[in-house]
Amino acid sequence: MSTPLTSAPGPLWDPDAIPAATVIPLRDGPAGLEVLMLRRDSDLTFAGGMWVFPGGRIDPEDHPGSVSTPPTPDDLEAAARTAALREADEEASLVLEPATVRRWTQWTPPAVQSEMSPKHRFTTAFFVGVAVGDTDAIRIDDGEIREFRWIGPSAMIDAHGAGEVALAPPTYITLCQLARHRNPAEVLMATPKSTSDIEHFATRVGVIDDGWVALYHGDVAYDGGDIEAPGPRHRLHMGSPWHYERDIDT
Repeated sequence: MSTPLTSAPGPLWDPDAIPAATVIPLRDGPAGLEVLMLRRDSDLTFAGGMWVFPGGRIDPEDHPGSVSTPPTPDDLEAAARTAALREADEEASLVLEPATVRRWTQWTPPAVQSEMSPKHRFTTAFFVGVAVGDTDAIRIDDGEIREFRWIGPSAMIDAHGAGEVALAPPTYITLCQLARHRNPAEVLMATPKSTSDIEHFATRVGVIDDGWVALYHGDVAYDGGDIEAPGPRHRLHMGSPWHYERDIDT
């Protein structure tokens, strides 16, 4: 039985983090749902060598018309959608059907720096969208992006468990979420119905016997409690192999 969600993770757009957008391109493959993944160059400072979805920071040009200073959450939502479509085109020459591009989640790393915290803090809007046209005609720059593959979410999780690919926690958990769906239509049916329904993964980090653990809203230790205490779990164990543990409701 799931535990009701009781802990709020803070504002959707952290004002102290750099706004960014990521999109998960979807298509129907021979065995069902596939997502497009890109391998970043190993020498890049941010997420070097990791397999990611297309994405990047929101540029000034992504904002439609005049915006407030600083941008409001509504400004950022509109710009994030534009940035998601732009990044799919720039990083993979991929076209997404605009009507299918929908919000999925929001991700923000820890505010307090630790060994597991990134040097640059991005608060990132995650979208999903269905690829159209010749989805095999992917073009990468062979600079920042070195490889690509269309793959089922479960297959990518298995590749990570076998040590064949490197993933960041947001990518891993997103794949776990998507692995429950058989095709793009099911994914679209599962998207949030309004901005207020978007789940915000504002990460906190702890250590347990098997290594690092990322804590998320609703976990018994999320607000500073004992990480070993009995109670609801919403955490990613980053030992070997990784394991996403969740028994809370959104």
